[in-house]
Amino acid sequence: MSKPVVIRRLTVPKIRCQKGKTPVVCLTAYTAPMAKLVDSHADLILVGDSAANVIHGFDNTIGITLDHMIMHGQAVMRGSEKALVVVDMPFGTYEESPQVAYRNAARVMQETGCTAVKLEGGTTMNETISFLTARGIPVMAHIGLTPQAVQTMGGYRTQGRNKDEWARLEADAHAVEEAGAFAVVLEGMAEPLAERITGLLKIPTIGIGASAACDGQILVIDDMLGMSERTPGFVKQYGHLAVDISGAIEAYANDVRTRAFPGPEHTYAMKKEK
Repeated sequence: MSKPVVIRRLTVPKIRCQKGKTPVVCLTAYTAPMAKLVDSHADLILVGDSAANVIHGFDNTIGITLDHMIMHGQAVMRGSEKALVVVDMPFGTYEESPQVAYRNAARVMQETGCTAVKLEGGTTMNETISFLTARGIPVMAHIGLTPQAVQTMGGYRTQGRNKDEWARLEADAHAVEEAGAFAVVLEGMAEPLAERITGLLKIPTIGIGASAACDGQILVIDDMLGMSERTPGFVKQYGHLAVDISGAIEAYANDVRTRAFPGPEHTYAMKKEK
């Protein structure tokens, strides 16, 4: 009798070792069924705070809470078994101090079973990332366009299009690497700068609206499947599920109104009397 195949999750060292090699495939997921579909293809699943927009209907990511993120993290962990799972730290749960960040990140890891957390910010998060990683919490960093700072940035503005911004963004990249982050997301960043930062760092860069030269790519699952009302220009849509789902719902509504559904094959007959 053959032994059952043991599936082991990808680890932080394995993701780090993909630097400069096969690109890291990353996608977001927020539910167990979607995580199950993503898991067989992705190296890393991000339980993104983008759930605020695509699941809960908020205008931005600011409104989602730690309890929300833990709930989605638990669902994704139940639905996956191979990919490394990273959970976003939501706005207001890590900025106050490294100690507050540690308490909240430890809670996320304990209650979800995820491997790592992600937080936004470069040089300002240097101390916090160092504090977490020194205490056993792997951190994925996120620089460039940081959605949690959309209010202070004045909107979703591409970063690094002016050369005078490069020094600041390069400093952010070096700061998170030196603090111990195992990878860094480069979002909404001018292509030449993203390529340059990828070449400068020893940790993998994960691009979203950045460069094909990054060590990996990530997209919001609803964007790439054609489920979002507004799709960013950097997204390639690999499906148009909103159209398909809308058509299916319309067909169902028509069948109900014309009494075509349920048909005899969808109902239960009485048992025959003996």
